[in-house]
Order: sequence, then C-alpha cells, then structure tokens
Amino acid sequence: MFDFAGLEVISKAPRGVYIHPQALVYQGAQLGEGVVIGPRAVVGPSVILGDRVKLGVGAIVTGKTTVGADTEISALATVGSDPQDLKYKGEDTELVIGTENKIREYVNISTGTVSGGGRTTIGNKNLIMVYSHIAHDCHIGNSCILANGVHLAGHVEVQDFVVFGGMSGGHQFCRFGERAMVAAGAIVVQDVPPFCLVQGDRARISGLNVVGLKRSDLPKGRISDIKNMFKILFNENLTVEDALQRIETEIAQSEQRDRFVAFLKSSERGICR
Repeated sequence: MFDFAGLEVISKAPRGVYIHPQALVYQGAQLGEGVVIGPRAVVGPSVILGDRVKLGVGAIVTGKTTVGADTEISALATVGSDPQDLKYKGEDTELVIGTENKIREYVNISTGTVSGGGRTTIGNKNLIMVYSHIAHDCHIGNSCILANGVHLAGHVEVQDFVVFGGMSGGHQFCRFGERAMVAAGAIVVQDVPPFCLVQGDRARISGLNVVGLKRSDLPKGRISDIKNMFKILFNENLTVEDALQRIETEIAQSEQRDRFVAFLKSSERGICR
C-alpha cells in the first residue's frame, strides 16, 4: 500500500474545484476543472483527475492513476491500488481510465505489473457495478457493462460492448471478444469469441448475443454473416482451423469477419465451445 507518511495535503482547493473539508488530497495530485471530491475521499500525490471527475464518500484513488473527464467514482471504491500479485515489489506501474465511466461502490481496480506491461487500462463509457474487481494488467474496452460482483483476474482483455452478468469471472489471460455476453455466475477459463454468449462453470458457448447484435445497428446482411460464422464454428463439428478456412472462403470480407477471424487465430488459451 502507498505510504502517505510525511506528505502534505492540499490546504486550498484550486479554482473551479470542490474538495470537501474531510477529504485528503495530497500535494502533487492534478485536478481538472469542475472536479468534485466528497467527504473522506483520498486522492494520492501521483493521481490525475480529468475535468468534472466526481469522487463519492470515502472513495480512494491512489497509485500512478489517470482518470478521464466526466468519470464518476462512487463511495468506497478503491482505484489504483497495488496489484494483488506476490511478484509486485512497488514498481512504478500505472492505471489509465478513460472518459464518462461509472465506477460504483466498493469496486477495486489495480495498477499494472512490470511483467504484464506495467499498465491497466479502462476505456470510455463503461459501467462497473458494485463489488467488481479488475486486476492488474487488464485491458477493458469501451461501453462494457460489469454487473455486481464481476471478478476479472490479471491480464484479462475485454473488447468493446461486452456484458458480464453478476458474479461472473474471468481466468487470467482470458480474452472476451466484442459484443460477447457472459451469463450471471459463469466462470470463464478460455477465450470467448466476438458476438457469443457463454454460461456455466467452465463456461461453454450457449448461443449468439442476439440482443447485443440487435442493438449494434449493423446491417441485416452483416448480422446474417455473423450468424453463419457462428454456425460454421460451433455447429459443423469442425476443428477451429477447418472452421477458419471455411469462414474465410464462404463469408464475405468485412470488418466484423476480419476481427472474428483475427480473434480466433490469436487465441492462446483456446476458445469456449
């Protein structure tokens, strides 16, 4: 944990910033316009808060952490805490959070580790609900939803528009493709391809994320291609290599097809099936 001994706190809020008298904001912290820091919140000396960031009661933002504009961090969340990794020895690693995120009560997000690249990243417009944990060296995309009590181990990659049901979890180094959906309580130990729905302990594919596709504004023809890729990969009793060959031969080239294929080719843990 960061040692605050001997450090001075800011005695007067900069112009355009509100700091509650019971908050502790340490010298060195950089505060954007319109920042609001609630009672008993703590902001460490290496923290950067963008414009209009709001910290709730007792929220703690420490470490080398950057929080983008219009992000809200609710009561008693701990953001930028040390990695829960025995190899971590206090190295100068960081957490970078984008704009317009909502980080709810009791959420915990760690900075990175040297062995994992030194950085944990959160994109823009994500909703991270109560008691969720995002471990060191995770990389979360944009517009994702983590329901209550979602736990992601170290080095997890989550692409855009992924939805996690409550009390679900991801094993170290797992990857979640764009617009995937993870059912409540699922325990994921292999990669989840884009657009797919998984559920269960040692989660398995249970279908397409149909709701997510409907909300995507993709043309009907493109959604039809995604459904055909799903059928080839999961319904034709093919190896992943054979399925890839058929997808590249039979499905018209598009951004979605290329990202789907690239995801499968780059999987190191194997995919949920």
